[in-house]
Amino acid sequence: MRPLTFLCVTCYHKGQDFLSACKAAGNTVYLLTAKNLEHAEWPRHAIDEFFYMDSDENTPENFANLEQGLAWLMRSKKIDRIVALDDFDVEKAAFLRETFRIPGMGQTTARYFRDKLAMRMKAAEAGIPVPPFSPLFNDEEITHYATTVPGPWVVKPRAEASATGIKKVHTLEELWQVVHSLGDKRHEYLVEQFKPGAVYHADAITVDGKVDFCRVSKYLNTPFEVAHGGGIFRSATLPLGSDDDKAVQKLHAKVMDAFGMQFSASHTEFIKSNDDGQFYFLETSSRVGGAHLAEMVEYASGINLWAEWARLETAMAKKQPYEAPQVKEDHAGIVVSLSRFQHPDSSGFNDPEIVWRLRKKHHIGMIVRSSDRDRIHALLDDYAGRIHRDFHASAPVPDKPMD
Repeated sequence: MRPLTFLCVTCYHKGQDFLSACKAAGNTVYLLTAKNLEHAEWPRHAIDEFFYMDSDENTPENFANLEQGLAWLMRSKKIDRIVALDDFDVEKAAFLRETFRIPGMGQTTARYFRDKLAMRMKAAEAGIPVPPFSPLFNDEEITHYATTVPGPWVVKPRAEASATGIKKVHTLEELWQVVHSLGDKRHEYLVEQFKPGAVYHADAITVDGKVDFCRVSKYLNTPFEVAHGGGIFRSATLPLGSDDDKAVQKLHAKVMDAFGMQFSASHTEFIKSNDDGQFYFLETSSRVGGAHLAEMVEYASGINLWAEWARLETAMAKKQPYEAPQVKEDHAGIVVSLSRFQHPDSSGFNDPEIVWRLRKKHHIGMIVRSSDRDRIHALLDDYAGRIHRDFHASAPVPDKPMD
């Protein structure tokens, strides 16, 4: 039997562990990536052939180019599976699967993991709590929304990731200013009530429509605060079996079921409202979480989400059972910040709980692991203060998220 052939798609430099694990599972691995990443540090031992996109846009024109390119490739090579390694490539992969009838998530289901309006409508339909929202299609509906739903509100793009492109407004006049500024692109946005609260994330693997592994963590600074306030990014795992852990696990399983997830890694976010203590669904995605959260989850649980996703995709393609490895029950936390130094010296952070350090220009970051959750939080609080004093720099919110 010939090896299965995986076409992995990403416009960002990520997914190295997926590529390595996919190759280790005996597959042929092709990587379709942006031309400007041709010389990036990919695991070249794991990639049989590279292909490049001139544009990463999810436009009909670029889709037509991708379709033409894959049609040419498939004249001589069989493609068994297409995997999108980043949010922005989910639509590309779904389009190509539909066009060439390759198994996996199609365009309708992909919308629920990519389009923030589609996710909210589907979640609300399934009885999952979501902050009150409205599309920006119709003038009368927008005015009705803003006069019946108390502000402040956030206007957010339907197809961006993280906190990119989000604008907070407090009055009907401000809201209309933002809507008018969007011009002919206003249909690509939605408005949602801003709910102050703590944001939680569930990082998971779903197998045959059932959540097989899920670890819940809490952002100690929300992504919105970090992106718009120049803050320091921090997150830490929750105690397994705690009230918040159980509540998020239950809601997460309901989201995956309602959205039709069959097999994939996923990253899903919820907010616990300060006003009523209730959890609300924010967004989800059919990929591994960014900002090095996968590494944090791995140090806490022993589960490498990228590698397990590759093993899962291989098992499903071969119609074989998938078994996750034994899960550990440690705690872990992460702190990451922009640095005003090109190569910051983090040697002054020398606690034995440090298990990982970020090696990236103008960034400083660490992951800590311990069986004691209080110790994790104490270290993250201490490190955030020291980083802010000695290293921290801030930058404007980018047009596209940085990984």
